[in-house]
Amino acid sequence: MAAVMLQGTGSDVGKSVLVAGLCRLLANRGLSVLPFKPQNMSNNAAVTADGGEIGRAQALQALACRAPLSVDMNPVLLKPQSDRSAQVVVHGKVRGTLGAEYYRSRKGELLEAVMASYRRLRAQADIVVVEGAGSPAEINLRAGDIANMGFARAANVPVVLVGDIDRGGVIASIVGTRAVIDPEDSAMIRGFLINKFRGDVALFDDGYAAIAQRTGWEGLGVVPWIAAARALPAEDAVTLQTPDAMGGGVMEIAVPMLSRIANFDDFDPLANEPGVRLTMVPPGTPIPATASLIIIPGTKATIADLGFLRAQGWDIDIAAHVRRGGRVLGICGGYQMLGRTIADPEGIEGAPETVPGLGLLPLDTVMQVDKTLREAAGVSIGDNAPFRGYEIHAGTTTCSTNGNTRPLLRMADGRDEGAISVDGRVAGCYIHGLFDLAAQRRGWIDGLSNGVDQDAAVDAALDDLAAALDRYVAVDRLLAIAGQAA
Repeated sequence: MAAVMLQGTGSDVGKSVLVAGLCRLLANRGLSVLPFKPQNMSNNAAVTADGGEIGRAQALQALACRAPLSVDMNPVLLKPQSDRSAQVVVHGKVRGTLGAEYYRSRKGELLEAVMASYRRLRAQADIVVVEGAGSPAEINLRAGDIANMGFARAANVPVVLVGDIDRGGVIASIVGTRAVIDPEDSAMIRGFLINKFRGDVALFDDGYAAIAQRTGWEGLGVVPWIAAARALPAEDAVTLQTPDAMGGGVMEIAVPMLSRIANFDDFDPLANEPGVRLTMVPPGTPIPATASLIIIPGTKATIADLGFLRAQGWDIDIAAHVRRGGRVLGICGGYQMLGRTIADPEGIEGAPETVPGLGLLPLDTVMQVDKTLREAAGVSIGDNAPFRGYEIHAGTTTCSTNGNTRPLLRMADGRDEGAISVDGRVAGCYIHGLFDLAAQRRGWIDGLSNGVDQDAAVDAALDDLAAALDRYVAVDRLLAIAGQAA
C-alpha cells in the first residue's frame, strides 16, 4: 500500500485543505483513499459512528475520500483548555488533561497508538494521505515528535513540504527548513508545493527553481488561491481573527468569539446563505445592535468562557438584544450558559464551583467526567423540520417545567432535546451541525434559505478543489513518490 505525508513550513499554510483536495482527487481517479493525521490540536471535533471523537479537519478529509469516520484517522487529539494545558484524546476517548511540559515529556509514549492506527488504515486503502502538524522546522519540539518527522521516519512515509507564498518569505521558509532540520529528516522530504499564489505564476519561475536548486527537492506545483476552499469548514480559530463580516446580506447574525470557541464550523451554512451577513464578534467589540440573531457558540471550557463573555460586556448586549425583541440561540456550551446555574462539583474545568448562568432559560447544568459523544438526528418540534448532526459535550442539563419553555427538538429515538422560550426569543440545544440541512435553516432564517444542504455544498466544493489541484499539482509524480502507480 502507498502513502504520502504533507508537512508545512508553518501552521495555517493550507495543509488540511490540500489533503482534503488530494483525497477527493485520488478518490475520483478510482483509488481507495483514507486520510490520517497522527496528532491534531483543535477544539473543533467530530463524532465517529462508534462514539469517539477526531478533529473536524479529518472528518472533512474522510468526506473527501467518501469514507466513514474512524478514530484511527486522528489517533491523538489535543483540545486546549488553557495556555498551559490540554485535554488528551487517544483513539477517540479522553485520556486526561496534561500540562504542556508534562505532555512534551510523555508524547513519545503515544507513538505506539499512532502507529497502530496507521497500520490499520494502510491495510484498508490503496493510499493513505497523511497531514502533519505545525512544522518540522520547530526543531525544539523534535525530540519525541509524533506529528511530523517522528512519525514519517517511524512509518517510512515520504514527505512533501508545503509553503504558503501569501504570507511572504516562502523561499526562505522552505530553504530554511532544509537548513535547520536533521539530515535524516531532510532525506524524508521528496518534494515541495507552493500554496496560495496570487497573480502571474511565471513571475515566480526563478524563485521556484532556486528552491529546487538549494534544497535538492522536486517542485510539484504552484497552487493558486482556489475559491472553492472558502466553502469548506475551517480547521483553526485563527481563520476567525479578522473582524470582517462573512457574506454580504442584510440579515445579520452575530457570533461572539469566545476565547475557547469550539466547533465554529456550525455556522458555515449561515455564512453561505444569500441575504445573510454572519459577523464573528472579536473580543473587546460590542455585539452589533443590528443583529437579528445572536448565537452563543460551543466552547471547550464553559465556565471560563462564561466569565470571558461577561468580561467583554456581552452579557449586557445579549440582555438588551432580548429586550428589544431579538433572538438568541445557544449551542452546546452556549446552551449551558443560557441557564440559571452551571455546577462543576468534580472540578473538571478547574476548582469545584457553581456559577450563575445568563438566566435566560430555566436550565441547570452539572459537569461530568464522562462525555456524551453520539450522532444525532430528528426534527424541530413545531415545524417538523429535519436536522442531522452530533453531540459532543461534558455535562447534563435539566430544564424546569414552568410553562414558559418547551423542548426545541425531538430526536429520532423519541427523546426531547433543548429548550425554547414560549415567545421564541431564546433557545438552545446540544446539537452541532444544526444548520446543515436546508429545511432546518429555513426555520431559523425565514425565506432566506438557498435550498442547498451544507453536506451537498461541501461535497461540490471538494470536487471543485480536486479539479483545480489536478491542474496545478504534478499528481502523477506525487503518486510515484507515494509508491502508487498512476
